[in-house]
Amino acid sequence: MNTEAMVATLKSLKLHGMADAILSLSEQASPAYQNALPVLSMLLKAESSERDVRSIQYQMKVAKFPAYRDLTGFDFQQSIVDEVLVKSLHRCEFLEDAQNVV
Repeated sequence: MNTEAMVATLKSLKLHGMADAILSLSEQASPAYQNALPVLSMLLKAESSERDVRSIQYQMKVAKFPAYRDLTGFDFQQSIVDEVLVKSLHRCEFLEDAQNVV
């Protein structure tokens, strides 16, 4: 991850002080900073991923959904739902064709 991407990630995580520090350290180009770049990059990716997961969990809790479900686990044989129609809606083909779903 380059310096600009790190700064953007830090700002998206609302870590503005760290973003400013990264900018000043990158201008100095010290060997210690260069050696720390891979670790910093890994930590930023891990924090960003963890925040995404926590956000989804919070949204699921607020929506009061009992558990996460997706189409791969749905049994179309036990339902009257049209499998072809549901899967085409899932692929968002109607957007490419500019069709109204309603």
